[in-house]
Amino acid sequence: MNQQPNFILLYVASPIESAALYARILERSPIESSPTFAMFALDSGLKLGLWARQTVAPTVEAAAGPACGELAFAQASIQAVDDLFQAWRDMGLPMVQSPTVMDFGYTFTATDPDGHRLRVFAPNGQ
Repeated sequence: MNQQPNFILLYVASPIESAALYARILERSPIESSPTFAMFALDSGLKLGLWARQTVAPTVEAAAGPACGELAFAQASIQAVDDLFQAWRDMGLPMVQSPTVMDFGYTFTATDPDGHRLRVFAPNGQ
């Protein structure tokens, strides 16, 4: 019996628009795409699903503000973090945290169109 999660589902306003952004971030096309759902298969075996918020059952209550939670993207070096910061800025992603040193390492945070946080970091010691 597998009791470990193998899917991450994000509720989004437009799976097609969100899939276009995540295709650029993940540098791959979705393996499934429709007006209400898109899914990416990641090298780790994890799958990322983008589900149209208005079609989720049972109904998802509207959040009082932006989505909460993060997708984290570990990098091998500070330079890799800086490179992604510039690339994602060039893509037009909203930045909510510029590259900075925190307790766990060097990091920055962007958001997707639905307010989900996208954290890039190089752990301490990298």
